Amino acid sequence: VQLQASGGGLVQPGGSLRLSCAASGRTFSSYGMGWFRRAPGKEREFVSAIASGGSPTYADSVKDRFTISRDNAKNTLYLQMNSLKPEDTAVYYCASSRGSSAFRMVGLYDYWGQGTLVTVSS
Repeated sequence: VQLQASGGGLVQPGGSLRLSCAASGRTFSSYGMGWFRRAPGKEREFVSAIASGGSPTYADSVKDRFTISRDNAKNTLYLQMNSLKPEDTAVYYCASSRGSSAFRMVGLYDYWGQGTLVTVSS
């Protein structure tokens, strides 16, 4: 299984970015998918996840600002990030879960992408 995250970059506070994660090697539509991030000096944390059926879940810190979605025909996961804040600065990772649900725990994901850096700064 391969996951390729892209779309990171430098953005000013209040700006937007859309991350993408292209998946291959397993039946994408059958598995829950998630986004996690690791800020400098901090542990990896949950951002958002989406079940195989499309039900999303979000960390409180990003709720109402970020939107997760998936295109099963394109085997691609997305994360639309709006109203970005400096504290959103991190390496963002996509991951494929062990089942069909949208899990929040790192340990319930068995495949990870390489990460894409998001920097929010003026």
